[in-house]
Amino acid sequence: MRPPALGFAIALAVLAADQLIKLAVLAFARGSAGAPEPLAPFLDLALRFNRGVSFSLFAQRSEIGEILLIAFTLAATALLGLWLRRSRLALTAAGLGAIVGGALGNALDRGLHGAVVDYLDLHAFGRHFFVFNLADAAINVGVAILILDLLLARSPVGAAVDQRRP
Repeated sequence: MRPPALGFAIALAVLAADQLIKLAVLAFARGSAGAPEPLAPFLDLALRFNRGVSFSLFAQRSEIGEILLIAFTLAATALLGLWLRRSRLALTAAGLGAIVGGALGNALDRGLHGAVVDYLDLHAFGRHFFVFNLADAAINVGVAILILDLLLARSPVGAAVDQRRP
């Protein structure tokens, strides 16, 4: 499979899985009292609606603010999609695909719900760090993959791979 096709397949898989899980969480939350449900000693299922960007920064309560956040997300995603279309390495395409799929999942939430649906509450030692979702995790993994790709490109092993690029 060519790298761009791989990346777009990953984006589609992330988007679909993200939305299916969010539908299930929303259905579960309607049937429960809304109290957090423990999944692991450090992780709870806890429905939250994030009206901002990462960690609820720049939370928007106005319609114009929501539209601007969606527009910015879609513009950034379009640029990443162009980069993905031109990618020549599977590692780059995988990272970009994860980011694009996650960004589209969160943008779709903003359009459907007016906020991003978050549901995984990470905590330890009585402290709650943040609540996130699969799309957020995919974006972070995608960024980590791109950093790894950058580091490999500068290493002797990566340089040898770069010389073999078509």
